[in-house]
Amino acid sequence: MTGIQALSSPVAMADMPPAKFPSVRYWRADSYCDAYFEESARAAASIDWSEVDRAARILTDAYTTGATVFSCGNGGSAAIANHLQCDHLKGVRTKTDLSPRVVSLSSNVELLTAIANDIGYDDVFTYQLESQSKAGDVLMAISSSGRSPNIVGALAWAREHDVHTIALTGFTGGAARTVADVAIHVDCSNYGVIEDLHQAAMHAIAQYIRQSRMPPELIESSAF
Repeated sequence: MTGIQALSSPVAMADMPPAKFPSVRYWRADSYCDAYFEESARAAASIDWSEVDRAARILTDAYTTGATVFSCGNGGSAAIANHLQCDHLKGVRTKTDLSPRVVSLSSNVELLTAIANDIGYDDVFTYQLESQSKAGDVLMAISSSGRSPNIVGALAWAREHDVHTIALTGFTGGAARTVADVAIHVDCSNYGVIEDLHQAAMHAIAQYIRQSRMPPELIESSAF
């Protein structure tokens, strides 16, 4: 069974949203933090780590062959997309034999607003991919809801043009979870927790790829 078939199954793609957090008022920050990190641990346990491994393999292949990796997201997810460019370019390259090509489609406010104003916000990522991507490249799209039209549209366009696709999603995953070749899904209804874990997954993948291409004697003496 392929990943897309598995993600499209009734069991894997349940319609019921994850339990809401918070669902009651908290009167102390320490109590809220206890509950927040309990929810974070529960949500982290919901991630299918085999999908993370699939994403790492796609990205490693891209970095090995000179393909370009594009990232995108809105709001907090845009911050993760921009941070991904840092860790997956500078971080992965440090003390390895790799020279990653990584571009965040969320980073240029002049370009984003020009496309949004003149064409439409739904096209801010697809329009850039049309000009910059080629078959064999990778799109890593980050969306907590998985429903953002510009994210879903970019993933659909990428798949139609032989660009590998990886989605990071939360809540029920939305269309992004089924459109993408690989879906790193966090079963959670709290934006902060979802974004925390998307960021953690992004970091873990970058660090995994880096150490896998470092001389063994440098791993222990290097900061990650």
